[in-house]
Amino acid sequence: MAQFDVVVVGLGATGAAALNRLARRGVRVLGIERLTPGHDQGSSHGESRIIRLGYFEHPSYVPLLRRSYALWRELEAEANAKLLHITGIVEIGPPGGEVVSGTLAASRLHDLPHQVMDAAETMRRFPAFKIPHDYLGVFQPDGGFIAAEAAMAAMLAQARTAGAEVQTGVVVRSVTPRHNGVRIETGAGLIEARTAIVAAGPWLSKLMPDLPAPLRVTREVMAWFEPRNPAPFLSGAFPVFLLESPLGQHYGFPPWRGGLLKIAKHHHRNETVDPDHVDRVVSAEDEALIRSAVSRYIPAADGPRRSAKTCLYTMTPDRDFLIDRLPGEPNIVVASPCSGHGFKFAPVVGEILADLTTEGGTGHDISRFRLNRFGC
Repeated sequence: MAQFDVVVVGLGATGAAALNRLARRGVRVLGIERLTPGHDQGSSHGESRIIRLGYFEHPSYVPLLRRSYALWRELEAEANAKLLHITGIVEIGPPGGEVVSGTLAASRLHDLPHQVMDAAETMRRFPAFKIPHDYLGVFQPDGGFIAAEAAMAAMLAQARTAGAEVQTGVVVRSVTPRHNGVRIETGAGLIEARTAIVAAGPWLSKLMPDLPAPLRVTREVMAWFEPRNPAPFLSGAFPVFLLESPLGQHYGFPPWRGGLLKIAKHHHRNETVDPDHVDRVVSAEDEALIRSAVSRYIPAADGPRRSAKTCLYTMTPDRDFLIDRLPGEPNIVVASPCSGHGFKFAPVVGEILADLTTEGGTGHDISRFRLNRFGC
């Protein structure tokens, strides 16, 4: 029976980052992935992911983001690959809306560089937008995006170089405490470890049915549009954006590969799904939920849809992350830093998970992510 110090179950962004950090510390670590790393069935694919410092979700995320920026830059330097693209980000919406008010609260509390613009100034600076006169734009120069698949590949390559073992195409059937360790039953046999990190993404609740957290998996859609009028998007004139309106929260990216704009609706239809039985076909209704905001607020982008993909969010009720040991089982750590906003944190979450499994604790503040907030 194979034996390891730590086994990481799931090699999406979180698992790949944890595997990398553990291997770099000299830990005998195994990563297990049910599909192929970088696959498009979970939450870590789709070309790009937003990164930003002024965090509307809650100001307490900002210290983690500062560390994450440093670790992304460290990763790309060691991989000799461009992973972090700083384009600036503009967050647009009504002054009292969640996006603008939350971004300003985080930016002011942590003294982050930002500029507040009225609607006229926002449209002068970024002429692709057509927004209501009473909206505000908050521009953060440090915002941008991460090259998702390239980042995943870099983390796994570095983990392997540092000595990590990886099994792909292997389904984990159970993770159970055993004496002073953990037994992992897989389709390829039994494995024993001192500690397990379960970062199974949308499959977390299926693998850990007694998990005392009410997780919900939702189906999301990303689309790539060919601009109807390319001019407002050229020469760095268009940043990453978040836009809150009566149509919901939409986000998007400047043209990157092939001159297409990736645009999506956050919490697309709030549709709960089974990760093993997801409708991967992007329908006309799916497209309409995205295009309605594009045509109204970014009309120059309202050209043909050239591509689309689905992905999955793993939602907690409060939309904060889940990072903790199982109650009464200190050798099993569960990690679900998702709820649709987790990819950017992958390096620092990997560091946190490595801390928890090698040092018994972490210097990062993860009190907001504990299981006991669900009454367990």
